[in-house]
Amino acid sequence: MRLYFSSRLKRNLFPILTISITMIFVLYFLLSNGGVQNIGEILMRLRWEWLALAVAAAGGTLLLEGFTLHLFCRHVCPDWHFGASFSVGMTGLFYSAITPFSTGGQPMQIYSMKKMGMDTGRAGSVIAMKTLIYQVVMVLYSLLLVSTQLGFFQTNISNFSFVTVIGLLSNSAFIAAVLTFTVSAGGTDRVLRFFLRLLYRMRIVRHPVQRYQRIHAQLSMFHKSANIMGRSAKLYVVTSLLTVVQITVNSLISYFIYLSFALPAESVSPVTMVAAQVFVSMVSAFVPLPGASGGAEGSFVIFFGKFFGQDIVPAMFLWRILTYYVNIALGGFFAVWGGKRYAVEKAEAQD
Repeated sequence: MRLYFSSRLKRNLFPILTISITMIFVLYFLLSNGGVQNIGEILMRLRWEWLALAVAAAGGTLLLEGFTLHLFCRHVCPDWHFGASFSVGMTGLFYSAITPFSTGGQPMQIYSMKKMGMDTGRAGSVIAMKTLIYQVVMVLYSLLLVSTQLGFFQTNISNFSFVTVIGLLSNSAFIAAVLTFTVSAGGTDRVLRFFLRLLYRMRIVRHPVQRYQRIHAQLSMFHKSANIMGRSAKLYVVTSLLTVVQITVNSLISYFIYLSFALPAESVSPVTMVAAQVFVSMVSAFVPLPGASGGAEGSFVIFFGKFFGQDIVPAMFLWRILTYYVNIALGGFFAVWGGKRYAVEKAEAQD
């Protein structure tokens, strides 16, 4: 029995450490900013109908994640089940939440899809194209929000322009490289070699060959994925629209939490709060810790402090539960259940 628990502990050590780190950050904010004292007061005036909408928005975000992924899966495998797509989507959220820079989500999704019967090439194309669509939509959505809410955030958030420009430029550069490589693999490869040689001579990049191999492998995956998916304009338009809805619904969680605290609705615009949440997501992407621990909490306090005032720490705690800890709990469950459920179905069909 002792050996059993010891082996289980070793296998789950990283998720345990991840959750522990994020809890330390949350407790730090609660204890150092008077958040505990405000919780009792908030509970007395809490409006449960708005809190229920926040929970529903969190659930709707997960369903949209599974449904968007399912459209890509059905495009390459017409007999694919929605339950399998939803489980794969939750698997990605789980491993993204417990790995630095969210690096574990996509490989584990491809691995799970392979166990469920989809070949690696098609699975890779599904995940690659969904990732590309999400990145494109996020950048365009952010640009739209920046153009409409720039004045407010420049006035109320220090260094806002610098953070936003860096985030948009890094994401835009990635998207431009992928799209260019998809159209002209040879031309992009020559440009990549040129810049890596230049950066090596400037002593910015120490190992240009290894860096080239990694970047080239990633771009090649998107190129192959585009060939497998084909040029289905309808698929890309529908999934892009669903991604817009998903980002919006997820960003409304903070607004519903605000209303559940019985704070004055007339003093804040839902569009402004959606914009703030999108910017929080962009800032958090730069944090190398699992789940953007520390960065997510800190950026939420910075961007939403103007709205919540003294209630900012309890609001951050509740937001983190709905957008992070729920993903870990449900994602871990579906990662195990979905893998067993649909892997068994495949074996039965072959028999």
